[in-house]
Amino acid sequence: MKLEKRKIIDHSAPNRSTAIINGRSSNILNWDDVRYSWAYPKYKRMLANFWTPFEINMTKDRQQFNELTPDEKNAFLKIIGLLALLDSIQTDYAGRAADYLTDSSLHALMIILAQQEVIHNHSYSYVLSSVADKETQDRVFDFWRTEPILQERNEFVTKGYEAFSNEPTVEHFLKSIVYDVILEGLFFYSGFAFFYNLARNQKMIATSTMINYINRDEQLHVGLFEKIFKEVLHEYPEYNTAELQAYGQEAFQQAAELEIEWGRSIIGHKIDGIQMNELESYIKFMANKRAEQLGFSAPFEGYRTNPMRWIVAYQEVDLGKTDFFEQKSRAYTKTSEANGFDEL
Repeated sequence: MKLEKRKIIDHSAPNRSTAIINGRSSNILNWDDVRYSWAYPKYKRMLANFWTPFEINMTKDRQQFNELTPDEKNAFLKIIGLLALLDSIQTDYAGRAADYLTDSSLHALMIILAQQEVIHNHSYSYVLSSVADKETQDRVFDFWRTEPILQERNEFVTKGYEAFSNEPTVEHFLKSIVYDVILEGLFFYSGFAFFYNLARNQKMIATSTMINYINRDEQLHVGLFEKIFKEVLHEYPEYNTAELQAYGQEAFQQAAELEIEWGRSIIGHKIDGIQMNELESYIKFMANKRAEQLGFSAPFEGYRTNPMRWIVAYQEVDLGKTDFFEQKSRAYTKTSEANGFDEL
């Protein structure tokens, strides 16, 4: 079934959409009259997460960057380069997905999501401009062109998105969401682990704080796309096929293998504090978790517990009052496993 783009306005349609895709809606957003009861709470949580890079003081990180080991510097720059590429792709995909969501509240959530991805990209430029000269900054933003492992990872996701972009059908939309969850819920995680490991060694605290804010946003994004995926299958159950189930499980397995290969390349046995065998287990644990969130079978037998439990403390930051890294008062909501973190 081909997807139809949402209309700018439909005078004869109700404000409350008749379906998540290929339905009818006036396109007038009334939060008290929307189809999905979970949309408004999600909207409030996304607003509560608002932040900008300008809040983060990079002075100390600027001083510490030159004190990092050569391997730490290399990993720092290449991971920032990777994250910049992934969030650039994600900004574009969110806009494309929004075009086909009939429900005006879900369209609004996609626009907020895309805006958050723009902030993420700004944060990478902000970090690099704080610690590196212009020549290095330009080189970092071109890593995706020259690093073979990055090219392989990037093609894996972009090909999944291109099928939907080139031929927007229900099947391609569902499969594109699989790649979205891989991008936001798995492909970031070796990089996150690296920055949190720096933080627990009292290095590059400001950067790690910013990474935590990004991590927190990505959790909400994964949760949003999980909801959309399940709503589409609920309204169009004929697409919940054995072929889709096998496709999803295999995609998460391949993604985990690519993420492990990247982890070996960038972290390996070169970064003090991260054991490669633990990182591999962590990636497989996350792949199982993300696959099951979308209703697929876990791609890896076992791997039911997080082998890198220390990461949780750096993901949680605080429970709402004080910044864990910089110990200063924040008015923004910080989510955690205790108050909703990763409740997908």
